[in-house]
Amino acid sequence: MTSSLRFRAAVVSIALFAAFLGIWHLATRPTAAATNMSPEYAKLMGLTATQGKSAMPGPLDVGAKLWEHLRQPFYDNGPNDKGLGIQLGYSIARVGLGYFLAVIVAIPLGFLIGMSPLISKALDPFIQVLKPISPLAWMPLALYTIKDSSISAIFVIFICSVWPMLLNTAFGVAAVRKEWINVARTLEVGTVRRAFTVILPAAAPTILTGMRISIGIAWLVIVAAEMLVGGTGIGYFVWNEWNNLSITNVIIAILMIGIVGMLLDQILARFTRMVTFPE
Repeated sequence: MTSSLRFRAAVVSIALFAAFLGIWHLATRPTAAATNMSPEYAKLMGLTATQGKSAMPGPLDVGAKLWEHLRQPFYDNGPNDKGLGIQLGYSIARVGLGYFLAVIVAIPLGFLIGMSPLISKALDPFIQVLKPISPLAWMPLALYTIKDSSISAIFVIFICSVWPMLLNTAFGVAAVRKEWINVARTLEVGTVRRAFTVILPAAAPTILTGMRISIGIAWLVIVAAEMLVGGTGIGYFVWNEWNNLSITNVIIAILMIGIVGMLLDQILARFTRMVTFPE
């Protein structure tokens, strides 16, 4: 039954993707005849005017350009001309470091909040005030104080990753069945051991759900952050190609952002399934 459902879902997905490509191709095909003009003016105006081509590239154009990027993903021809692999590598590294720092802070603090009603009540006003602030709002302050664009981007990733992990960890810890906690206390299990042997396994699915939400938000924010700070990264690549009016490269970057985001989400989803057990 499960395999049949997966097969049918795959068929529907492929059909939808094929329909999307077909509509895209039809919408961007040439709609006017080629125009005769002087070579100098034709070079200035480009194919859009001289051959009646759509300003939006078609799937074949994007596919051909994507193949060029995949053939040489790590070339480096200067500050504004780096391969797509290098740009993605910078972005993934920044997200990974900021996310790792958020894990170090959010999970222990979430445990403390979930296990202590006093700490929960004391920290709740601060969390409620800081949580709604857009991560990008911190960027000017980070640039002013840190004075390094790359570290500032990592700080913004840290800020946006902390809250989902913190709140999910606190909720998961607080929601552990009281019977299990009482049994551990009856057996005179210490607080630290109780946290690792009873609370952590029970709260692990909720904690990893928060981590999964955080990685998605972090990958969203890094693109916007790199557009602001410039230099390197997939966000800067998108902005630079837009300035160069290369819509084909912008579409390719958007596609790669989506694929990497999906892979990051699926990795954490796999870990979530590994620690989820039926009661």
